[in-house]
Amino acid sequence: MQQVYTSSLFNKSFQTNFVMVGSYAHLVMVNSSWTQSHIEKLWGIPKSIKRVYPPCDTSGLQALPLERSVETPKIISVAQFRPEKAHSLQLEAFSVAIKKLDEHSRRPKLQFVGSCRNKSNKERLQNLKDKAVQLNIQDDVEFHKNGLGKSFGRVVAGIHSMIDEHFGISVVEYMAAGAIPIGFLAQNVEEYVDAVLKIVKMPESERLKIATAARRRATRFSEQRFYNDLKAAIRPIICGSS
Repeated sequence: MQQVYTSSLFNKSFQTNFVMVGSYAHLVMVNSSWTQSHIEKLWGIPKSIKRVYPPCDTSGLQALPLERSVETPKIISVAQFRPEKAHSLQLEAFSVAIKKLDEHSRRPKLQFVGSCRNKSNKERLQNLKDKAVQLNIQDDVEFHKNGLGKSFGRVVAGIHSMIDEHFGISVVEYMAAGAIPIGFLAQNVEEYVDAVLKIVKMPESERLKIATAARRRATRFSEQRFYNDLKAAIRPIICGSS
C-alpha cells in the first residue's frame, strides 16, 4: 500500500511540474493534431504550439503502381505486436467480413507485419495465430515477424486500429502506397467489417480514385514539407518576433 501511495504522489507531482514548465514555453512543436489537442489542454498556450509532422521518406512506396491484382485483394496491418495495437479486433472483424461474402465475391487475405521486442510480444503473436485457427481463418491470414514479407505491391487497404496514437507512420505508408486506410472512422467490429467489405467490393475505378487521392495526401509528410514547417516554426523565435 505504501508503495502504491508513493507512486501516486510521484505521478501527481510530476504531472504538476510538467504542466507548469510547459506553460512557459515560447515554442512547442507537436507531431500530430491529436498531440496538439492534448498539449493545448495541458499547457493552455495554443499560440505557442506549432504542428510539424515528422519526415517520412515514402519515395519507394510512391513509385509503386496503383493498379492491384483483381484476384486476391490483400489487406495489410503494420504494427508492433503490442496490446494497444488491437490486432485481435482486426482478426475478429476480418473473420466476420469473410463470412458475409458470397461465393462469387473475391476472398481477401489479411497480412500482419510487425516486430516483437520481448517475450510478451512473442506470446501475443502466438495468441493471434491461435485465434486465427479458432476463427477458422488461418488460411486467409499471414503473420510476418520483424518486418519480414512487408510488401505493398498487391495491397488494397491497410488497417490501423490503435486509439489515441500520437503519430502513426504506418498510415502514411498506406497512403503513399495507394492502400486505402481503415480505422480512423471505425469504432467497433461492425464498422471495421463494413469498411473491409466496402473496399473488397469496390469497383477498381473507384478504388484507383481513392488511392490516387491518398497518395497525394501522403506528400504532406515528406522530408521537404518537414524542413519547410520546421523553419516556419522556429523563424519567429530566432528573429525575435511573435
